Amino acid sequence: MNKALIINAHQYYPFSEGKLNATLVDKMVSHLNAKGFETRVVTMDAPLNIEQQLELHRWADVVLLQSPINWMGLPWSFKKYMDEVYTAGMGGALCNGDGRSADNPKANYGRGGTLTNTRYMLSVTFNAPAESFNDEHAFFEGKSVDDLLFPAHMNFKFFGMQSIPTFSCFDVMKNADIERDLARFETHLNTYF
Repeated sequence: MNKALIINAHQYYPFSEGKLNATLVDKMVSHLNAKGFETRVVTMDAPLNIEQQLELHRWADVVLLQSPINWMGLPWSFKKYMDEVYTAGMGGALCNGDGRSADNPKANYGRGGTLTNTRYMLSVTFNAPAESFNDEHAFFEGKSVDDLLFPAHMNFKFFGMQSIPTFSCFDVMKNADIERDLARFETHLNTYF
């Protein structure tokens, strides 16, 4: 049986309760369970047991990160999670240091990951409209969603994980089309799982 760790990185704010991110997580769980996956869900408001989180990452065949993008990045609560859990994983649970050796300290940086048989997927929600990406005259100056998410991709790559294409919902606060987003998400999940 395939195993999926789903991380809901939403950080609660009075103007952003996390309903869409929770709905997308629920959709992941029901879809993956129907495909025969065993799933585990982690939220940022649950008490953090670092060893348990490391074990969940080692257990999973795929890690799915569901997150809003706040101020062009992941929420601070997930950054804290990364600082505590991922740093603790540097001793072999997630990677063997940074991949370099004393014999050749300039080579193999970022190649020490121990999760080489694990895939990951980013699923994100934006207040920004889709049109603000991939257009050199728009706000992101021609950059893509994955350009903006480069640090998140590099964190997972550091552990040796392989990416599944990113899913994005756009304009979710001012011009949301949740029905269309959920239909697109179902198609995305069917394509990759």
